Amino acid sequence: MKYWLVKSEPDVWSWDDQCKAKNQTTHWDGVRNAQASNNLKAMSKGDRCLFYHSNKERAVVGIVEVVKEFYPDPGDESGRFGMVDVKAVEPLKNPVTLKQIKAEPAFEQLALVRQPRLSVMPVDAKSFKQIIRMSG
Repeated sequence: MKYWLVKSEPDVWSWDDQCKAKNQTTHWDGVRNAQASNNLKAMSKGDRCLFYHSNKERAVVGIVEVVKEFYPDPGDESGRFGMVDVKAVEPLKNPVTLKQIKAEPAFEQLALVRQPRLSVMPVDAKSFKQIIRMSG
């Protein structure tokens, strides 16, 4: 199993929206950055992702699981980009903020800290588990 972090603007698609979706499942679409798209392509069914609210909140708020691997995004007229389907697994007990993450020296190599604008990024297993522990 691999681990990832996926970002969403909560006013566009929030954790609550994810949980209210049919079967708590939705497609993760709209990614138009080549590096983020490559990360989507590298995802496998069963991988876990930290669900991150960007913009004002800037916090990890839940965990989703990849339930369908990369396939074409019908919203992309160029045909270059795709999407995966994810399903809500569980909310974090307490959100883990970007400020908390940046305060931990162990996370200095985390893509969230090094490449804050990237919308889909890998997370090593140790960091994934540490963020879950930080949530309480």
